[in-house]
Amino acid sequence: MDLLAHLEAYVATVDETSFSRAADRLGIAQPLLSRRIKTLEARFGGLLFDRSRRQVATTELGMLLLPYARDVLDRAQRLDQVARSAQRFRARAVGVPADCAPAALAQVIRAGAERGTTLSVRELPPEEREARLADGTLAYALLRVPPERAGHRVPLGLATAPPLDARPLTDARGGRPVHLEDLRPRRTGAAAGAASGAATGARTVPLPILTLTEDDVPYARDRLARAAARSGLPEQLVRPGGPAATALAETLAGRAVLLCGEPFARRHGADWAPLADASLHRGYDVRATPRQPGGDVPQWLSEMLAAAAGAGTAAQAVRRAEPADTTTRLAAHG
Repeated sequence: MDLLAHLEAYVATVDETSFSRAADRLGIAQPLLSRRIKTLEARFGGLLFDRSRRQVATTELGMLLLPYARDVLDRAQRLDQVARSAQRFRARAVGVPADCAPAALAQVIRAGAERGTTLSVRELPPEEREARLADGTLAYALLRVPPERAGHRVPLGLATAPPLDARPLTDARGGRPVHLEDLRPRRTGAAAGAASGAATGARTVPLPILTLTEDDVPYARDRLARAAARSGLPEQLVRPGGPAATALAETLAGRAVLLCGEPFARRHGADWAPLADASLHRGYDVRATPRQPGGDVPQWLSEMLAAAAGAGTAAQAVRRAEPADTTTRLAAHG
């Protein structure tokens, strides 16, 4: 038995003192309303209404049970209101990279609150963001995709300890794009050989290039490895930097260079220069979980999340990129 529906029929009949008017009020047929009241009477073991008179009259049992019936209906209505309110203001989790700017993420949270959406931000590695979005744990996420297919791009570059020395990025202070071949070991201190006249000297030892967890995705690792090999860099020169704090410490101590976005480098006091090879840059799409009602990402949220990660639109990134986009595509495919 649908107790609430039966109690609604009972209370409406008391209020209207008429079966027909009570049925109209509830939007149901009168025979259905009469059956519900009879079912209640059978459940409670007595008549709720005196049907012998011309006008419907509530019996003594009916009057006794009336306040309890109203209380049940009132509580059920409040329960529905609380449930609807909780759904409306339920926090929606958003998966973001660990190196997003905290101030920018705070703006995302405030913007959601202004639009009646409670957002909670979760810093997760790329593959975990994708998995949590698929299973519905996240409502929205910034997902890593190849930059040439991305809606948003974050230019990557090399961060170094200030002030920059000449090893390895002589041109980084001016912000000009850096080519990986600029990092190759160079011969210094030449001396003439007495017999052959050949120049001899020691080679400089390049600093290791550390990568963050955000760039530990298969296609990004492969592209970086291929680009390093083409540039003549030793294979062991490029390696994961471990926790971001550790990689930063090594970089700021002058013992390594760090592959990262410019906002991340600047926030921590490092100098930075962009990579010339745009196929090595980060690409992002902002997506909603398939379980999200409507399945769409609000435009304002997409733009603000991309900005928090340090991205512009793909079109802007292409205009800034060196070399041209055709060359970038060729480099992306080795």
